[in-house]
Amino acid sequence: MNLAHIHPMIVHFPIALILFGFLAEVLSHILKKENWLIKAAFWLMMAGTLAAIMGYLTGEYFTQELTGEAGELKEKHELFAKITMYVMIAASAFRLWLLYSHKSETNLKWIVFTLFLVAATTIGIVGFLGGSLVYNYMIGI
Repeated sequence: MNLAHIHPMIVHFPIALILFGFLAEVLSHILKKENWLIKAAFWLMMAGTLAAIMGYLTGEYFTQELTGEAGELKEKHELFAKITMYVMIAASAFRLWLLYSHKSETNLKWIVFTLFLVAATTIGIVGFLGGSLVYNYMIGI
């Protein structure tokens, strides 16, 4: 049974959820009165975190090993995927802590914002490197 197709099916979710979540986060800070944006950013962050975990795990367990230049590129791709996953876990955990300790409106919210910015940047790198593997090295085609 070949499960290699699972990773490509999953990986688009963390990219979309994290990038749109960060956009909602930015807009919620600009348009402070828009409560729905704050909620959207929160739920997109939580869903993006779960999707990043799933994307990483499917890549780790259901993709082929590569050698040479493609192998080096895959290692970079995996590194940035790990960074994204761990940063999103930290950002989500910290955001949940802020929410349940009633500190969401303190300056500590900027730590979450910064972590979310880092994750939005690294998920872009992950997507670019993954796309390079597919289109430059014909991986999975």
